[in-house]
Amino acid sequence: MRVSGEWRHICVDMQRMFAEDTPWQVAWLERVSPQILELAGRYPSLTIFTRFVPPKHLDQARGQWQAYYKKWWMMTGEHLPQEMVDLVPSLAQLVPPALHFDKRTYSPWVDGRLHAALQSAGVETLVITGGETDVCVLATTLGAIDLGYQAILLTDAVCSGADETHDASLELLGDRFSVQLELMTTEKFLSVIA
Repeated sequence: MRVSGEWRHICVDMQRMFAEDTPWQVAWLERVSPQILELAGRYPSLTIFTRFVPPKHLDQARGQWQAYYKKWWMMTGEHLPQEMVDLVPSLAQLVPPALHFDKRTYSPWVDGRLHAALQSAGVETLVITGGETDVCVLATTLGAIDLGYQAILLTDAVCSGADETHDASLELLGDRFSVQLELMTTEKFLSVIA
């Protein structure tokens, strides 16, 4: 494997609301945290953390997101303490020089800001970690592929609340997108760029 040109680490939604006792808690987020911290800690200036930010009130959600937040009303800003949107403490301490990018959808690509910033920095390769494998990580990875980035997904640094769909997502990505995406472990990636 060869990393093409400039690269960035996109760490997806490693936030307190997914790590702590909420309806969205991802039980094994803690298990992948050491690998993410290893990569982000070595390369904080090349790391961008995305944060999924629910609306303050249900009526601020658009289209089908209103139905989503009717179900998950307790995760809107009027009910969820603001600090729960923050990154987990071990990663939050890396900002700055690491950056964070807030989004209101599963994908960070929808409004074009992230892609524009990466393009202006000449980034060609994205290394993707975080959660959840079958939701926001999947959306981030497919968007990266659509936009033409070399995508590398670190299999031991992604997590989900559901083992079955986590495994299925990795299988789908590895099989159907093998020309545009590489799956590897954190240790392997670190050995390649060392």
